[in-house]
Amino acid sequence: MDICRPPHNWLVSPKQAIAIQQRLALLRKETKPRKPFRYIAGVDAAFSKEHAQCIAGVVLWCIKTAKVVETHTVTAKLHFPYIPGLLTFREGPAIITALRKLRNTPDVLICDGQGIAHPRRCGIATHIGIIIDLPAVGCAKSRLIGDYQEPGSEKGDKSPLMDKGKVVGTVLRTRDNVKPVFISVGHKIDLPTAEQLILACATGYRLPEPTRLADHLVASAKRDLT
Repeated sequence: MDICRPPHNWLVSPKQAIAIQQRLALLRKETKPRKPFRYIAGVDAAFSKEHAQCIAGVVLWCIKTAKVVETHTVTAKLHFPYIPGLLTFREGPAIITALRKLRNTPDVLICDGQGIAHPRRCGIATHIGIIIDLPAVGCAKSRLIGDYQEPGSEKGDKSPLMDKGKVVGTVLRTRDNVKPVFISVGHKIDLPTAEQLILACATGYRLPEPTRLADHLVASAKRDLT
């Protein structure tokens, strides 16, 4: 997969990272995609036991056949500390390298993290989506910001995630009687389409299949490091 060089350096201070997020947030587009998605790329990352390395994984999944098309992992040295809200600077370099290994270009990216449901409206799905210039969705297991009412208990039940009087995402139930996930727009997609995508990819588990498989992929790679 051809990906242009990121529009910034990854080796920055936390203060510089915040300024980069603020600039990138202005480039975000929220639009309804013109064609249906076929190839979904799910990405996730894990860290080595001593937190010296980041293990990134990408799973390319076909939504029409419900089958995996490609999988790739990358292990890279960590250079950025753990700071809430600056996740991309810790995981991003390895994730971008893993995406570059794809032979097929995905139609949309699902990240295990936030899109605009972020203090500076630039979570990992927004950040990576802008870099690769593709539609991207954040699907997180927990809330970073915002307030919401608990949605109903059935699959498809949802409630808006609100921050400072604005809707920044959706709290979505992907299985009956399981904890909801937190959906937010990353880039080049609208929220209703993002909700539909996550539900279509939730084929029996709480998490959408591409990121669920990416999580298993990096967990296996992490075990192989020990």
